[in-house]
Amino acid sequence: MTQTRRNTMQAAALDRFGGLETIVLRTLPVPEVGSDDVLIRVDSAGVAVWDVFEREGGFAEMFGIEPKFPYVLGSDGAGTVAAVGEQVSRFKEGDRVYAAALINPKGGFYAEYAAVKANNVSHVPDKLTTEQAGVMASDALTALRGLDEMLGLKQGETLMIFGASGGIGHLAVQLAKRMGARVLAVASGDDGVALARRLGADVVVEGHTGDVEAAARKFAPGGLDAALVTAGGEAADRALKAVRDGGRVAHPNGVMPEPKASPGVRLSKYDVVPDQEAMDNLNRLIEAGPFEVHVARTFPLDQAAEAHRALDDHYLGKLALSPS
Repeated sequence: MTQTRRNTMQAAALDRFGGLETIVLRTLPVPEVGSDDVLIRVDSAGVAVWDVFEREGGFAEMFGIEPKFPYVLGSDGAGTVAAVGEQVSRFKEGDRVYAAALINPKGGFYAEYAAVKANNVSHVPDKLTTEQAGVMASDALTALRGLDEMLGLKQGETLMIFGASGGIGHLAVQLAKRMGARVLAVASGDDGVALARRLGADVVVEGHTGDVEAAARKFAPGGLDAALVTAGGEAADRALKAVRDGGRVAHPNGVMPEPKASPGVRLSKYDVVPDQEAMDNLNRLIEAGPFEVHVARTFPLDQAAEAHRALDDHYLGKLALSPS
């Protein structure tokens, strides 16, 4: 195994679970590299709504995990390989990689280095910057599993994506077009409408001010075949009335309130588990044509708390941290 040159690193870490004030910049040891680990020098880390849940202790409680403090947040990241364990042959020092690892026992990506199981790591597609790859994995894999496994989306089908200008949604628009669907995108704000249109949605409607149900019935007079819901609420439930009898609706766990569908419509909720096969499949779809991961804002590591605060603002796509 290659030894890293540094023994310590900067990390945005918690000494306890709680509010924004618990995120503090600390000097910590660089994580140990196990036999099937990849040590990544992190250039970009995703900042996500579930990071807040994790910061407040939600995941530790949900999974019955005894947390170790200082606790480093961050389930998505990208950078260059600094070292690999002796069982790892797929990656070498200097490779540009991205990874997804929720509640990683060796610490998250809000740090200059992260050690991750090789099965959760993938090469960055050539057309993406490292910054884009760092915020993408969990949301893109969530979008892909929803479209592919949960909805079984087929070429030529009509699909509504609710929350199409958000992290999962703006990636789902592009993946669904890759899969040959006709896409009705429901986005937030004029800027969100413009983004969804630019990313290839066939029809775009603003979710707060537009008549989504009417737009859906015009888009698919016989009823929508499928819907992926990444943001819940009254407007989403009204829009889902346009899904045809026998149609399908899917939403990731964590969408609140949970969407409601008509009787006769199959409604499924799901989690995503990153693995090599899913990441390879995602990379193939990304490489097949133009693809954009929209990064709204990037924060330096010492402003991780500010990045969490910004999750409550209106923004498109994703927020990022830049540890290095």
